[in-house]
Amino acid sequence: MSEWKECKLGELCEIIGGGTPKTNVIEYWNGDIPWLSVTDFNNGRKYCFNADKKITQKGLMESSAKILKKGQIIISARGIVGVISMLGKDMAFNQSNYGVNAKQEQTTNNFLYYLLKNNVAQLQSNSYGAVFDTITKETFGQITVSLPPLPEQKAIAEALSSLDDKIDLLHRQNKTLEAMAETLFKQWFVEDAKEEWEEDSLLELIELVGGGTPKTSINEYWDGDIPWLSGGDISNNHKNFVLSSEKNITEMGLHNSMAKLMPKYATIISARGTVGKYCIMGREMTFSQSNYGILPKTENCYFFTYLLINHVVKELQSTAYGSVFDTVTTATFCDTKFKVPPQDIINKFESSVKSYFEKQLLNNCHMETLEKLRDTLLPKLMSGEVRVKV
Repeated sequence: MSEWKECKLGELCEIIGGGTPKTNVIEYWNGDIPWLSVTDFNNGRKYCFNADKKITQKGLMESSAKILKKGQIIISARGIVGVISMLGKDMAFNQSNYGVNAKQEQTTNNFLYYLLKNNVAQLQSNSYGAVFDTITKETFGQITVSLPPLPEQKAIAEALSSLDDKIDLLHRQNKTLEAMAETLFKQWFVEDAKEEWEEDSLLELIELVGGGTPKTSINEYWDGDIPWLSGGDISNNHKNFVLSSEKNITEMGLHNSMAKLMPKYATIISARGTVGKYCIMGREMTFSQSNYGILPKTENCYFFTYLLINHVVKELQSTAYGSVFDTVTTATFCDTKFKVPPQDIINKFESSVKSYFEKQLLNNCHMETLEKLRDTLLPKLMSGEVRVKV
């Protein structure tokens, strides 16, 4: 460790500010240049490849927006502080984020990415703001880090990158599998829907199950072995399967509340606040009253049900209401229509996509294991507790 040196985080990198073209100038928007906000890369993955919004070359040139190059880093600096990603291609970004580029004589962007990840808590603790937490360029100069020699930096980054690369590969496999299942659903039940199939309420095909919350004042109800999903667990889940929750409850908490245990492969959807976020349960779980559990009316047709919700979710979101929070109710599902196919067709479809979802669940379990390993190794490698051969 004697060859490691202490320095300020801000000494290792160039901090680049972003910008937003005027939203009322049509010529600035819907171009070919991806324009990042934090929602585009707040997904737990190392690399970011695209943005929801795009700007034109004119919008870029006539605003303070700047281009970050492929392999450079973006970090959220306002509101949700400390979300970090590496760019998979050249992109612009807004002023609520900073671009970060390594000073090549000191470090590399790959090592710097992990160094920043390891210091997110310090960045957050140094943020300020009456309304939104904020970090400035000066914040980076307030944080002291230990820097190994450049060859060891590269070895550390390579070790951690190998885990992130495997996670990214599994994620992309899952996106392909889910897209294939969605395509089959659309083909079977939309494009090839029969005229004789009657349009009816969603509630002819699904059963809605309400959630509940054990009393928070009773300690015996909490910190058990049963995952209890809140709206945040669902809205912050970036995979189609959800495997765990921030809070767990006990058997006593389950039986002394309105909470209900849902089976593996049931669908869960947020019904209040961030409406319409949905996922599929990778194990038995329960959930709060801000969500609905969704079961198939016919036994074991869980994947058809999940894809049905995927197909109608935008319609559900568009009909949500509420003076304070958007809300969907049983009536929302009742008013949403779908052509109801015969049960034997649903059963055949379920069999045809079952392997897609089983593979996705297996991939998600592998991803969770790799993420835990990476997150365990990160502070140990950055402190020198664990060393890598150079």
